[in-house]
Order: sequence, then structure tokens, then C-alpha cells
Amino acid sequence: MFNSLADRLAGIFDKLRGRGVLTEEMVDTAMREIKIALLEADVALPVVKSFISSVKEQAIGQNIIKTVQPVQQVVKIVNDALIETLGSENTALTFASIAPTVILMLGLQGSGKTTSSAKLALRLKKDGKRVLMASLDIYRPAAQEQLAGLGQQTQIDTLPIIPNQKPVEITKRALQKAKAENYDILILDTAGRLHIDDTMMKEVQEIEKLAHPTEKLLVVDALTGQDAVNVADAFHKAVGITGIIMTRIDGDARGGAALSMRQMTGQPIKFLGVGEKTDALEVFDAKRLAGRILGMGDVVGLVETAMEKINEDEARKQAERMMNGHFDMNDMLAQLQQIQSLGDVKGLMMMIPGMSKFRDKIEQAAIDDKVFKHQAAIILSMTPYERKHPEILKASRKQRIATGAGVSANDVNKLLKQYEQMATAMKQFKKMGPLGSLAMMKKMSSLLKNSGGNPFQNGGGFSPF
Repeated sequence: MFNSLADRLAGIFDKLRGRGVLTEEMVDTAMREIKIALLEADVALPVVKSFISSVKEQAIGQNIIKTVQPVQQVVKIVNDALIETLGSENTALTFASIAPTVILMLGLQGSGKTTSSAKLALRLKKDGKRVLMASLDIYRPAAQEQLAGLGQQTQIDTLPIIPNQKPVEITKRALQKAKAENYDILILDTAGRLHIDDTMMKEVQEIEKLAHPTEKLLVVDALTGQDAVNVADAFHKAVGITGIIMTRIDGDARGGAALSMRQMTGQPIKFLGVGEKTDALEVFDAKRLAGRILGMGDVVGLVETAMEKINEDEARKQAERMMNGHFDMNDMLAQLQQIQSLGDVKGLMMMIPGMSKFRDKIEQAAIDDKVFKHQAAIILSMTPYERKHPEILKASRKQRIATGAGVSANDVNKLLKQYEQMATAMKQFKKMGPLGSLAMMKKMSSLLKNSGGNPFQNGGGFSPF
């Protein structure tokens, strides 16, 4: 999401670079282009007008016009305006003074509401909360079973299903169980519809009056564009939402809904759905998202992802082995598995400051997460002895491994070649001692370049590192 808008803004700023003086005419031209870029990104017109007015007012000040590098201050002004538009206030969940805290999940059918309920429950569970989930959706086929399945997957309790119960009856039963069994959080997954209707809103209002939720979170799909703002407005008028969860921001949405949502409803975006897995839910941070839009990356998000998903003890053991020059196929497998645990590699790369400029080259490099799975499958098809002594692998063994992994013998050869290069680099690393880190990074960068970021493809490529 935001790729198109980010590219347009980068192009506008590039035109201003190198200007020793920034005239009001140049500012006007830039503002017109930014306005068009925002409208094309599906940002609501009132939000665009307010945004442009704020930026222009600051950009034509004397301090900007006379500065040596005015474009840097213009970028800062746009960044500050983006943060203000997205919502710079605290977006943390509010908890009830007396448990359980009731969280009401709202939204249209297909917005990702049920999946978001499980993602939120898992996040709260990791924070030490005892969570109960209950599905009130008696209309969509297997909706209640879907939540129950997600509960089993995440090991989070769900309210047992009793056939033919109405949503209000389910709500009463969920409240009784949550109070009686001392749950900290009760998440109520309400029914969605294909569109907003009176019946839907009356049912939601009845549940809201009964449950007295502390949080009323609206789940909206970023791909719905400006219509997401209309949906949010309708729910806010009906039950008074307290926050928004925006799903599928890892898709190709133009991003206007996120920029418009807070301004149009007055309610903050609290979470972002960044993938299909149950742990793919980010706490919303306006500063970090503005940084991504302007190509500044998100180092904090990158570090948080690494800290959460990389096993520190295992990483330390691997580092010690590498420092001693030890590197076999088991070590390579561990590295691949850590990369897989981080999730979407291209998404992570875009968190690195400055990488947005190379988006097209990253796409051309065809970095596919499936490649790492194929590589891991090749190593797992080897015997324990072969992993420790890959030098014994001859044609017949390679063919057996290829068949077991479902790849070609050529793919096995490419992986072994990459392993040999990495093993050689590790031996050099031991000889270099503590000062060898920089040289090692350069060496690994070279290896990645030669494989194009994808060992299953020939020729050179773009190295993201």
C-alpha cells in the first residue's frame, strides 16, 4: 500500500532538490502536484484541501524560501502534516477498570473481521491477558466454526457453539462465562453484511447496549478505497466507534482510506493487518507510517520484527560457530528458517531507509519467499551426515535429494554453490577477527548480488543489502 503515492511524492521532491532558493511559484507547483497525487490515491477531498492548506502555509514562510536546502524542510513539513492527518495521538487500547474488558468487533462481511479478532486476541494473550472470543455471526455459513478454528490454532478460548441461538443470547452467555471464569478480555465478533442496512445496525446497537464494550473497533479493508470512509462514518453514527483496524495494507491499495479515516471520523486507527498469519497485526504508529510513505523506512518496525521472531539463543549459538569458522548445511538451514520466520522479505526490505527508491529493482530481482522454502526442502532432503559433509554429494546423491525436495538437480547445484561461497566467507571471517564484520557484510552482499537475491535464477541482480 502507498507505493504509488510514495513514488509520486518522491518525484515531486526530486524536482525541488538542488534548488538554492525556493520561490512561492515553485511551492504552488509542488502543491498542485501533491494535491493530484493525494486525490489519485483515493484520499477524501476535504482531507486533501486541509492537508495542502497546512503544508503550503508553512512552506512559503521566509525561513523556507531563504534556506540553503529548502527541499529538506519541505519534506519535513509534509512529513509532519502526514503524521497529523494520520493521527498522532495515543492509539493504545483502553481497558475496563473491572474485568472483563469487552471489545466489540464491527465491520462489513469480507473485511477480515473474524481473522482480525483472532489476531487481536493473540496479541493480547502475548501481553499476558486471558482472552475469550465469541462469534455472534449466525448468518454467514461456518462463521462461528471459523472463529473456533482460529481459537484452536492460537490456543485461545472460544465460546462453545449452541445451534440456533440469536446474537443477543450469545452475547449474554459470553458475558456470563467471561465474568464467571475471570477472563481479562472478551472479544465479540459481530456479524457483517455485504452492505450497511437498518437490520444490521439495529442488531449492533442492541448488542452494544447489552455488552457495554470499552472498545468498539471497526475493521475495514484498505482495498475498498474511499468507500471505507463511508462505512466508518455509518458505524460511528450508529454505535460510536472508538478505533479502527485497517486490514490488507500489505496489498496494492492506494492508501487514501488510511489517510482519510481519522480526519473524517475523528477516531484513530489502532491496528494494521499486514498479512494473513495470526501474528500479522501491527500497532498503528503515524510517525512510522509517514516515514514509509516518504521513503524514510521504518527501522523501529524492522527491529521489532527481528526481536519478536528471531530466537536470540539460537542466533547467539550460530554467531559463535561462525566466529570459529564453522559453517555446514545445518547452519545454512537455520539461517533460512530464520529468514522465513520474519515473513514477507520484500516488505521487510521496504522498511530500510532509502529502499523505496529501488522498489522497481526489488521487484525485478523476483525475491520470492517460496524460494527459501525450496532451499530448506533441499537441505531437509539430505541425510544428517550429508548436511555435515556436503562435499560427498555427487550426481546420484544430488538427484535423490532433488527428487525428495521436488526440485531439479540444477537447483541443488545452485544451492551447493551458494553454500560453498558462504562457507569460504565464514573461514575468512575467522581469520579477520573482530574487525572482519564489515568485510563479511560486503562479501555477503556480493554473494547476494551474484544470485540476484534468488539462487534459483541465473545472472546478476539487485542486492538489497
